[in-house]
Amino acid sequence: MSQQDIDEVAEIIAEAEELPLYDAAYALWRQMSRLDRLEGRPADEEVRINRALSREEWWAKYKHERAHAYEGPIFGYLEHAFPHADEGEIKQAIIEAVKFDDDCSKYFKWEGDLWDCVVRAVTQAQSNHPNYLDTTYRERAIISLTS
Repeated sequence: MSQQDIDEVAEIIAEAEELPLYDAAYALWRQMSRLDRLEGRPADEEVRINRALSREEWWAKYKHERAHAYEGPIFGYLEHAFPHADEGEIKQAIIEAVKFDDDCSKYFKWEGDLWDCVVRAVTQAQSNHPNYLDTTYRERAIISLTS
């Protein structure tokens, strides 16, 4: 890992430190592919294994990793950002972040104007996940348009 990569990871974590725990968990969750890349994940061996998996095996692995995200690197990032938070609180914040993200995708139905569809999906997800700042909901809507 280069010094530039280390600095970039530290910057992402520092930005999360400025947010409440649940918003920080979601912000870090949205950055996980970037954090993985910066920290050299997945390793070459894991890439080879993933390529050898059938579609069903890959999907099962993907679902398992999401269901157990609190056991992965995001836990360490949040623990670093919130050293006084209880382990259970950190795990719950990660679980909620993944569920919120999943719900935003689940509720999206392209029926009319794209922005209206995105807002409707995020609003529906918000009703199940009311613990976030308004800025987090807005950011999720914008991310939906750009990804």
